[in-house]
Amino acid sequence: MGKNYILEMKNIRKVFGKVIANDNITFKVETGEIHAIVGENGAGKSTLMKILNGLYQPTSGEIHLSGEKVEIDGPGEAARMKIGMVYQHFMLVPTLTVAENMVLGYEPKTGIKLDMKKAINEVKLVSEKYGLKIDPKAKISDLSVGMQQRVEILKILFKGAELLVFDEPTAVLTPQEVKEMYKIMRTLIKEGKTIIFITHKLQEVLDVSDNITVIRRGKNVGEMKSEDATKEKIANMMVGRAVLFELERKDVKLGKVLVEVKNLSVDNHLGLKSVKDVSFEIREGEILGVAGVEGNGQTELVEAITGLMKVKKGTIKINGKNLLNKSPREITLSGVSHMPEDRHKRAAVSEYSVAYNLALGVHKEKYSKGLFGINLDFDKINSESTEFLEKYDVRPREIDKEFGKLSGGNQQKVIVAREIEKEHNFMIASQPTRGVDIGAIESIHNMILEEKVKKRAILLMSAELSEILNLSDRIAVMFEGKIVGMLDRKDATEEKLGILMAGGSLDD
Repeated sequence: MGKNYILEMKNIRKVFGKVIANDNITFKVETGEIHAIVGENGAGKSTLMKILNGLYQPTSGEIHLSGEKVEIDGPGEAARMKIGMVYQHFMLVPTLTVAENMVLGYEPKTGIKLDMKKAINEVKLVSEKYGLKIDPKAKISDLSVGMQQRVEILKILFKGAELLVFDEPTAVLTPQEVKEMYKIMRTLIKEGKTIIFITHKLQEVLDVSDNITVIRRGKNVGEMKSEDATKEKIANMMVGRAVLFELERKDVKLGKVLVEVKNLSVDNHLGLKSVKDVSFEIREGEILGVAGVEGNGQTELVEAITGLMKVKKGTIKINGKNLLNKSPREITLSGVSHMPEDRHKRAAVSEYSVAYNLALGVHKEKYSKGLFGINLDFDKINSESTEFLEKYDVRPREIDKEFGKLSGGNQQKVIVAREIEKEHNFMIASQPTRGVDIGAIESIHNMILEEKVKKRAILLMSAELSEILNLSDRIAVMFEGKIVGMLDRKDATEEKLGILMAGGSLDD
């Protein structure tokens, strides 16, 4: 007896102008399985799923649902065909209740009036059936991120979805919420649903899926059963070469306190308190990692230290010098280098060449010449840029290439190279490997560890807990603008960090 496939995508090709996002991808999903689709950022995973959800039309290729060829001309059509998608960014109306969000567009009516009682009962029934315990009368804006995600899942179940697609579903969750998420996925399978799970986190693939499809540069480069897979095997397929997962950490004797932040309070752009009375110190040769679900004040903390945001109260001293509310330029010249979390907004000019981006921010000190230093020494810029591309393995080795035309990983390597090559004793690395392929992650992590050996103080902000645990000497956890816990590397576990990230206490 042949296998029962709920979905077959055959030779799917999607072209945007000159870019081939999906290059004749064929893959099949069996009814009742959790099928993981893995690949680097930009490999074509999300494009493929948007085709399945009707948001994009394929340039060529066919989609078969339960053996029947179908045309999916929009998300409404996908919903009618019992396909439901849970996106990374939730599609909920924050001012409405759970029940009101659930029934938007599907309102049960008595006569002309909306039958809210019936809606609440229906929500209760669906949530109990799938173990998604949630109060139908709760307002979305009062719910945690994990709970909001449950509402998204409920919403598509409410519409009768049989094939559920989760796009990077754990990106915004604490470790405990991730475990809950796995439990929910397994319950859904027990109830006869099928799940496609898009992720770039290899451990998750091994923890939760039955089968794996790996996509690289728009092509399906291989499939395997999860029970036969290892992180190394998947990573090798994702990047096309062997990847080492063990970082070599050299023992570094910590020096004097280099960075002192005391009682720092910052209001965000809306005038709301986003950093509340934060204090910490970092010593020479020490990496202080800051963990937390995104949106808990980490961005504002970094922007306050780098002079991009005004501080209400507190002190910031680097090497004994008070840098509170100084200009970003003065802070840089005082020995601070900064890899911003958003490389396009804060770190680079996409239309400039790689060489010009490598000179940005240091052009006056390093590369000016002439009587009043108003001319730039382009020969020096070009020769040093050539040297940096080699040293930091940026590809292609073309200093005149437009920065925006490099891959995400190579763009990030350019930023890392520039910030490490600056005169500095304190480095802030914000999301240093976001949107970067596994091979480049390995090399960026080694560069950060090399900074530690050079006795620099390092503040590491990352949404990836594995990155924080691998690199940090101490870990601070931020929740609602406060540091709610500080752990030594040897005492830190995902479990403990997760409790703190959710606002809990380790004393309970």
